[in-house]
Amino acid sequence: MSSPIFPAPDHDHNRCSADALRHAEALCDQRAQKLTPTRRQVLEVLLENHKPLGAYEIIDRAARHGTRHAPITVYRALDFLIENGLAHRIESRNAYIACVHGHDPSDLVVFLICERCGEVGEAPSQAVADSLRSATRAAGFSPKAPVIEITGVCANCR
Repeated sequence: MSSPIFPAPDHDHNRCSADALRHAEALCDQRAQKLTPTRRQVLEVLLENHKPLGAYEIIDRAARHGTRHAPITVYRALDFLIENGLAHRIESRNAYIACVHGHDPSDLVVFLICERCGEVGEAPSQAVADSLRSATRAAGFSPKAPVIEITGVCANCR
């Protein structure tokens, strides 16, 4: 599943969301895991746009669709989505975003965070990943969450 780093202003977000949801369903089926109604709803809320949301924002948005989940329930759903590569945590924002790129959960992720519009892009970077993997191995270090966050201004806002 390939998509641009930042969605174009005219991209078909409904198709983007539907594709990501289908990918999630297929992945869960393949791994014999359940995309429970709560996990699905949390993912659907994250897929509403390409901006990171805090857990309480997720709770509020889900409540607009009829279900107000307890925070622990949302955090558990987010943990499941992250463990399965269906969402990411943006550490600097203490927020979460759906992953529409379909990469392996252990892959290095470079987040490009636009300071103007708030959208987050994922930049593939095998060269950076290889370099960091070599550096961590040389140091005898085993990374848990290989993530890089870079803030700036996206091409759509420039």
